[in-house]
Amino acid sequence: MPIKPPFTELEIHKAPSGFYEGYSLPVALVSKMVMLALVAWALVWPENASSVLSAVNGTLLNVFNSFYVVSVGVFVFFLFILAVLPATGRKKLGAADSVPEFSNVSWFSMMFGAGLGVGLMVFSTAEPLGLWGSNPVILSGDVAAHSEAAVQSAYRYTFLHYGFHAWAIYVLTGLSLAYYAYTRDMPLTIRSALTPLLGKALNGPIGHVVDVLGVVATILGVSVTIGFGVSQFVDGVYAVSGMEWLMNGNADAPAPSTVGLISALILIMALSILSAVSGVGRGIKYLSNLNLVLSALLLLTFVFFGSFLFAMTTFGTALVDYILNFVQLSFSAYGPQSVEAFAAALPEAANVLSAQDLTAVYGSATSPWGSLAGFTEDLPAAAAELDAEVIYGAGEQGRQFRWQSGWTTFYWAWWIAFAPFVGLFLARISKGRTIREFIIGCVIAPAIVCFLWMAILGGTAIDLELNGGAAGSLIGATNTAKLFATLGQMISGGFLSAITIMCVVLIMTFLVTSADSGILVVNTIMSGGEQETGIKHRIIWGLILTSVIGTLIIAGNSGAATNPFAALQNAMIIGALPFTVVMVLMLISLTKALFRDHLRAKAS
Repeated sequence: MPIKPPFTELEIHKAPSGFYEGYSLPVALVSKMVMLALVAWALVWPENASSVLSAVNGTLLNVFNSFYVVSVGVFVFFLFILAVLPATGRKKLGAADSVPEFSNVSWFSMMFGAGLGVGLMVFSTAEPLGLWGSNPVILSGDVAAHSEAAVQSAYRYTFLHYGFHAWAIYVLTGLSLAYYAYTRDMPLTIRSALTPLLGKALNGPIGHVVDVLGVVATILGVSVTIGFGVSQFVDGVYAVSGMEWLMNGNADAPAPSTVGLISALILIMALSILSAVSGVGRGIKYLSNLNLVLSALLLLTFVFFGSFLFAMTTFGTALVDYILNFVQLSFSAYGPQSVEAFAAALPEAANVLSAQDLTAVYGSATSPWGSLAGFTEDLPAAAAELDAEVIYGAGEQGRQFRWQSGWTTFYWAWWIAFAPFVGLFLARISKGRTIREFIIGCVIAPAIVCFLWMAILGGTAIDLELNGGAAGSLIGATNTAKLFATLGQMISGGFLSAITIMCVVLIMTFLVTSADSGILVVNTIMSGGEQETGIKHRIIWGLILTSVIGTLIIAGNSGAATNPFAALQNAMIIGALPFTVVMVLMLISLTKALFRDHLRAKAS
């Protein structure tokens, strides 16, 4: 029985004229309405927006934390299987005689710049230092926080968050889009990736919903990236200029103020919009190439003035440890622990605790940011005679869940929200590559570079705390200031000022190009895969993106809230959840398409 040909008649109706000429009107309007409603809510009722987003995020994580974790684990193993199988691995993204458009060096440089950039600048030192103080091995009591023994587990989870899993999220989206675009000549847009499952239904409202989810996820993912980057930009400018108004005035823990963040955001987004209007984008491309040189100079600074031997030893041992624990890291998911479940795990002697004391003990025992010593000190008087270690042990499931949902799941949601942006870009530059080349080149190679970057920069920061007399100054700095604090411990004088200015330039260019590229991807989705989009729509989406970031930063600092990025992060995790479902459907669709195309090839 012959196999029917694949469905390729995807029709995305576009406005024939007017302001939205060439755009899918439902996708464009609904996307803007969703984002503008979020802006209005955060602007008019910032405290309400912050508290509601936090509550909704907490509820969703209680239910869907395992879904996030297991889904990403399945993504990475699915891609490795595709690369290994001869029938799928050697299949080209395009015609059999097509050749890659870019050299391997150019291809890698472009994919690396698209996938990271700001993230590596912000978290190169913050991630290893943070995980050195709290990770599942520490929470289980196997090693002490901030000890030499905790370094290996800190890097196990650093490599998890910035390694094969992170890039697999991008590559699953990119491979799905590239396969249909180059082997079936379909539009390079999100809904194309679901055609093997949903067929002509994607020509209507279902297809519009899929594309809208891609737009919303992209805007929220880019917003979090720019939010962190803007904060680091302010820290850098303050380190160079000493302008006090940029900071919150807290001498013990200086952090960018709301005024400083909003001012820097307006500057960065104005440059991004200017590049869209005036064609300065060509200059930004040259600056992106300059970024590679400046990034190399920053890395060499750490190689020559940092703890290179310690870093490379850590890199080698951590890489082996990461691979040995790969399966467990991929699929170990934790569920929440209720007060009742915690109470049931306590010894009978704990029955003396009142409901109020039990709630206080539960909150402290399930906190992933404390320690047994701190827990013991904070025990209420009624529990003074109880075995603190036993009670603390009863809360381990709660600690592990809260750590995973607040750290690993945050990263998975962030990368998933970024997947339409990076996936579309990877698809654009990979025509003519085989599936095996695409997976190995876009998953394994950039992950190894991330490992080296994190080991050299973050390893230096940890070694300075262990042996260099930093005396907790790096641990105590804010996440976005940790890089500059580490540089201040390594070098001094004019050289420190020059490297700090170079870092500020790096951050600024990464931010401008990230914002500009994110806006371009949003317009590509709304126009049904068109690469050339109208300038006026890029300006509008630049203003919307600025408004989303600015209002959610204000909401994050409203009322009792003290984390300017809490509302941004909560909105992003919520927005990423439906796109995670889309990605699961992408995986199923791609499996079906590859299998049936293999059968068609055999039959012919």
